[in-house]
Amino acid sequence: MCGIAGFTHFFHNNYNQQQLLTMGNAIAHRGPDAHGEYLNDNIGLSHRRLSILDLSEAGNQPMYADNNQLVIVFNGEIYNFLELRAELEAKGYSFNTHTDTEVILKLYQDQGQDFIHRINGMFALAIWDNKQQSLLLARDRIGKKPLYYYPNNGDIAFASELKALLTLEDVPRNIRPDAVYDYFAYQYVPDPKTIFEGIYKLEPGHILTIDKTGLKTSRYWQPSFANTANKTQQQAEEELLALVDDCTQKRMISDVPLGAFLSGGIDSSAVVALMAKHSEQPIKTCSIGFDDKKYNETEFAQIVAEQYHTEHFELTVKGNMTDKLEEIARYFDEPFADPSLVPTYFVSKLAREKVTVALAGDGGDEIFAGYEKYAIDQTENQLRSAIPKPLRKHLLPPIAKLCRRLPGTLFKKASSLLHSLSLSPAMAFYVSNSQIDDPTWQQLIKPETANTLGNYHPSEKTLGLYDQADGPDHLSKILYTDLHSYLPGGILVKVDRMSMANSLEVRAPLLDYQVIDYANRLASNLKLKGKEKKHILKKTFEKFLPKSILYRKKMGFSVPLASWLRNELKAQCEEHLLNNNQGLTQFFKADAIKQLWQEHQSQRKDHSAVLWSMLMYQLWWNTYIKPK
Repeated sequence: MCGIAGFTHFFHNNYNQQQLLTMGNAIAHRGPDAHGEYLNDNIGLSHRRLSILDLSEAGNQPMYADNNQLVIVFNGEIYNFLELRAELEAKGYSFNTHTDTEVILKLYQDQGQDFIHRINGMFALAIWDNKQQSLLLARDRIGKKPLYYYPNNGDIAFASELKALLTLEDVPRNIRPDAVYDYFAYQYVPDPKTIFEGIYKLEPGHILTIDKTGLKTSRYWQPSFANTANKTQQQAEEELLALVDDCTQKRMISDVPLGAFLSGGIDSSAVVALMAKHSEQPIKTCSIGFDDKKYNETEFAQIVAEQYHTEHFELTVKGNMTDKLEEIARYFDEPFADPSLVPTYFVSKLAREKVTVALAGDGGDEIFAGYEKYAIDQTENQLRSAIPKPLRKHLLPPIAKLCRRLPGTLFKKASSLLHSLSLSPAMAFYVSNSQIDDPTWQQLIKPETANTLGNYHPSEKTLGLYDQADGPDHLSKILYTDLHSYLPGGILVKVDRMSMANSLEVRAPLLDYQVIDYANRLASNLKLKGKEKKHILKKTFEKFLPKSILYRKKMGFSVPLASWLRNELKAQCEEHLLNNNQGLTQFFKADAIKQLWQEHQSQRKDHSAVLWSMLMYQLWWNTYIKPK
């Protein structure tokens, strides 16, 4: 795994070798083993290397082909590179290294931009074509590897992380108010926006090309739910097992020590089971636990570790996360508030002490409907469909408001349900997953912020994706929505930044695009069968895992956030939210922040999601915006 950066200077020849080095140094944690730069009259490319395949200097980048007419910098792994290499060798191409990087470059030489459809992996890459005087940027299909870019009057600067772009003096740091609203709703800033005006993320499954005539982006892959396959459950189990097994085996190719994350959930346990099948040595597995038993899954991880005789390591997160929180926040470059970033950081740190590559179970929940929210939303949508639209529109909202005014948990739950049933399916999905409700937002924001935002609302992202989804039913539409938002914007950002912070490569077999395409063709009732989530995945791995793992209640990679804010993180929050909150008060009222904090501390209300988002925003602001 590596980091890439660079720029064109067709029209603005104000970048130099030192700036390339500075961009690369900003992301040195992504690639501590080597660095390289390429600079000519129109292009500059920088690479930081974490050596995984072909550990010799021959594998260093930038890498060249076609008599140095093609130059590549590449971050990622291509899992079918051996097959592609054999195909190219049969055509007469010769190779100087054993890397997948050289295969990509020769494939581009052979097929031009169509090469992108042939490679299977996780990647962000840049190819400079000296003959065409053009730069091609590409990002993998589902968005495992990040790629930011800044277009500037006919030129472009790009990098794996924002911090590399921000080393360039002419890159602005003006905060987008609508991105701030998005962040508090989703706990991340959705693609293609970033927190900064004028800087963008290249969206998953897209390529960007730029030459002297201009910049163009295009999509090369789109997940689809339109064609449901007519398969029996037994057929689906057999085919899915063969596919996931193959994807796991391919991700075990490595010239450095390899292990796995093991939470004790279905997905990571299934990956470990398949790894053990293909390994002659015990698999090294790593787990994170908490003092609070309600959030601690290590006992389940131990069951799987014992079953497959892994070399198992554990770490318990206690108050030790408070010392690391500011450092952790710096790695994200944008405000990011998924609380599971804490255990992800520590499990990555633990794993890096043992291995350089770790396999993980990421993607199983989003692809096979593993979250409780899918079951709840499905049930609510069935209720919604049974109520005539005029009643939903005119009767339910006032009853919901009345229930909200009445005391007691039961009335609050009734109000939430009735409000959800009154909404469209897409808006109800947004509301049930948003981390800040409209009344709280209106309570917090300053009038000038509201005026700037106008009619903008973060639900636009969810509603737009739901409406463009091509699936036959509600479940397929919300899975499509999460595949384009929560998965690349939340889950994969968290895993990439926290693993790269520790110079660890993480590979996810369930996120192979072939697994995603296969799952998308399965009928929804094979994923969510009644209230049973991930039905087909559980059935597929019954031969490998005990029922105590497969059919236990899902805990998720969650943390005791409400308690942390009242105890371990209390002093840190008070310092950053109440006494030193210049960043937050650009948009929010100081007295409203204080009121939320007091209500949470008194346990009158649980504002943990919003307060945590505020803390992470302020920590980000202190690093990237606060005057030095």
